[in-house]
Amino acid sequence: MNMMTQKPMHSSNTLEAIIVQSAAAARPPERMTVSQAAERYREINSPGSYVGPWKNDTTPYLVEPMDILTSTEFTSMAFVGPSQCGKTDMFSNWLAYAVKNDPADMMLVQTGKDTARDFSIRRVDRLHRQSPLIGEMLVGTAEDNVFDKQYTSGMMLSLGWPSVKVLSGRPIPRMWITDYDRGGAFEDVDGEGSGFDLAQARTNTYRRFGMTVAESSPGFEVENPKHILKTRHEAMPTPGILALYNKGDRRRWYWRCVKCENPFEPDFSLLHWPDSEDLKECSENAVLRCPHCNQIYAHDTGTGHPSKREMNIAGRWVRDGQHWMPNGEMHGVPTRSDIASFWLKGVAATFSTWDKLVFKHLSAEREYESTGSEKALKATVNTDQGTPYIPKMLSSDRAPETLKARAKDYGHRTVPPGVRFMTAAIDVQKNRFVVQVTGVYSNSDRIVIDRFDIRKSKRLDPDGERYWINPGSHAEDWKLLGEEVLGKTYPLGDGSGRMMGIRFTVCDSGGKAGVTSNAYDYVRWLRHGETDDIDTSNEQGEYEWFSEYAGRFLLLKGASSRTAPRVNVTFPDSQRKDRMAGARGEIPVMFINTHDIKDSLNNMLDRLDPGGRWMFPNWLSDDFYIEMTVEVKDASKGWINPLRHRNESWDLMAYHLATCLLPQIAFDHIKWDDPPGWAEEWDLNDMVYDPREKSKPFDSEKKSSYGLSKLAENLA
Repeated sequence: MNMMTQKPMHSSNTLEAIIVQSAAAARPPERMTVSQAAERYREINSPGSYVGPWKNDTTPYLVEPMDILTSTEFTSMAFVGPSQCGKTDMFSNWLAYAVKNDPADMMLVQTGKDTARDFSIRRVDRLHRQSPLIGEMLVGTAEDNVFDKQYTSGMMLSLGWPSVKVLSGRPIPRMWITDYDRGGAFEDVDGEGSGFDLAQARTNTYRRFGMTVAESSPGFEVENPKHILKTRHEAMPTPGILALYNKGDRRRWYWRCVKCENPFEPDFSLLHWPDSEDLKECSENAVLRCPHCNQIYAHDTGTGHPSKREMNIAGRWVRDGQHWMPNGEMHGVPTRSDIASFWLKGVAATFSTWDKLVFKHLSAEREYESTGSEKALKATVNTDQGTPYIPKMLSSDRAPETLKARAKDYGHRTVPPGVRFMTAAIDVQKNRFVVQVTGVYSNSDRIVIDRFDIRKSKRLDPDGERYWINPGSHAEDWKLLGEEVLGKTYPLGDGSGRMMGIRFTVCDSGGKAGVTSNAYDYVRWLRHGETDDIDTSNEQGEYEWFSEYAGRFLLLKGASSRTAPRVNVTFPDSQRKDRMAGARGEIPVMFINTHDIKDSLNNMLDRLDPGGRWMFPNWLSDDFYIEMTVEVKDASKGWINPLRHRNESWDLMAYHLATCLLPQIAFDHIKWDDPPGWAEEWDLNDMVYDPREKSKPFDSEKKSSYGLSKLAENLA
């Protein structure tokens, strides 16, 4: 039958029929939820798949979202889900509820006019044919066309597409946007804002009785892969449906382990398969393991293991801030929002199988390895797994929150017991020095002792305010490193009141124009005190200087070749104009193979047991951990920073490892049964002192201060 000329299902105009219709219209609707109405009125007719009434236990994760549609607690809903989960069926069930129980105008917005027409024919018209109790409510042919449906209750259904004309018309209490992320059609509709905001403006007139819904699988790439998630259910930042999800109360679908009774979210990362070159063998033997106890779950029933269907029937939605306890109770304070938001992953989707998920993922990975194309991989991650895609160029095996989770209370800027010595590393930026101090244990463990910026110089403006540091333009700003870094000490963590000094400091000597020559002049100043190379006419204040500082400071620079030695100390020749302008051949510079050193650093960060791990105090900021993960390893280019985000933590840790390779440290050659004095136990350590009894270690040389006041004193 041609759908454009479909006959009304109830066309009799006899007096008896009119009376029956009038009575039905006047009869109060039966009170029920959307999910209950679906089971009462909805029929499915898909030969070869399923024929019969709608059953909520087929897709139990849709019950709560469906029932939210009539809640006056929320004005909007966002549903993030993969393909094959039945999310679009929620609209058909909502329509069935509205037609039979609670008439109100509705609009469904598809991604374009053609997709709206297709949805009308394949979804709406089939609903009318397959579900007689719904179809009998459809009014005659004049009111029934592709984009408009009218029912005997007086309600209308309109089907549209993203345009200001469609989304900015008269108020409509119920709006549904499907495939919100597909093609970016809803991100900015005709320059008037997002499709969701425009749709919401239509329902605002009805206040708590209006409802705006958007559903989609993720379609946008993650904008900042190093974003540290603030809550357990927050999604990584992307535009589109996940941005709407983050604005809501952020519900995730959980299963509870049949063995340990701990809840967990069924995610693709929990699937396991054999290590085989045969992709079919891998996919056909895929199982899911509980992240808490390794209990095995199978996709199908009858395998001897709990199945996906069994787990879904017992599953629950958990809001952000809540915890599903092993005893079944829900504890915690849930996030509050006017938007009820849901996120279902592909592993739990009823109509998707694990073997297909795994096969498509492995096939896409193999395609990427052979062609470099990420198209298939992005498609299966988005639509099958129901998660946002992180491009390979931006992805990292290490997440900031993973490193942050390892942080413990080691004291605030304190030397923990067992640390034998400390080194400092300095990164030079346009208007600051970034400093990181690292403690070293005899078993090769490292711990971050301090991290800070030096931002203000001793130069004063006409109002007496300190100017910002400018390492490229003002050589005197480098002199701050003496008192701020080289002479800095830290309290021991034993409560004795003793302090430990920094054994050795390295500093980057590249960057903005003028940095290299000023760095070399600073080394000369450390060696000899005042020097003609540093103009002191504008100096205000005095700078700390000790003769022994020069022996505990070295400049560094990244080697130009990836095959260079890990560490090589040379004396650059100033006669070569293309390198190291300002050098005279007497300033040592440590050249480091940053790619090789960062490979070692990367491996160390994977270690969790003692003997070469990195440890972090719990007072470090989130930025610290983000900076450690922004670089990724490229097969041809080595370690790169594709988004050019701040990466000082990562660089400074690499500088520390290079420092430990210098002859002044030679960490790998220390004999710990007879170490050098600066690496001894605290009671014998040359860098440890009690400020109540003596001055800083190695401060026997007379301290000199240089500046205008010192010059005046000498001339007097």
